[in-house]
Amino acid sequence: MIAIIKYNGGNVSSVQNSLNRLKVESVVTDDFDLIRKADKVIFPGVGEASSTMKLLKEKGLDQLIPTLKQPVLGVCLGMQLMCKNNEEGNTVGMGIFDINVKKFPATDIVPHMGWNTISDFKSGIFSGIEENSDVYFVHSFYCELSENTTSICDYILPFSASLQKDNFYAMQFHPEKSGDIGSRLLENFLKQ
Repeated sequence: MIAIIKYNGGNVSSVQNSLNRLKVESVVTDDFDLIRKADKVIFPGVGEASSTMKLLKEKGLDQLIPTLKQPVLGVCLGMQLMCKNNEEGNTVGMGIFDINVKKFPATDIVPHMGWNTISDFKSGIFSGIEENSDVYFVHSFYCELSENTTSICDYILPFSASLQKDNFYAMQFHPEKSGDIGSRLLENFLKQ
């Protein structure tokens, strides 16, 4: 069973719909026992960092998520909140990734919205996916490059399109909105 973390963040239903298309059973929940017992956990997100972190803290999910032992996938804001600090609302994240999240400089259109290329794959989660594939992004803040970077996108500047550390995986882009490539990425995550 796949647990999708429930915390009133956007994008939960589209992630669940993607799993349904893959014929994978999932449950949207904030129940600690269900989350701990799940085979895999997905932490999606669309929204503003500080208010979302406040909701996570109210439910204690900010303490639970970093302790999970099964594969965990953070998507978009979920990825950013798994990092150390976020310039959006001066938000302290969960610190799973020792990375800062910064606002794109206003030298081009922000938010970064639409299809863009990812490259420099460094994780088995990209098995069967060609370098320089296009995936779908919607974000105004980006994760710095680090030793945990598993793919890179270049928009205004190079940034971490995905991260991995131990059992924690994260994607700035939306696999659930990235067509066949996104479906393959979700399938690969489910095999971890």
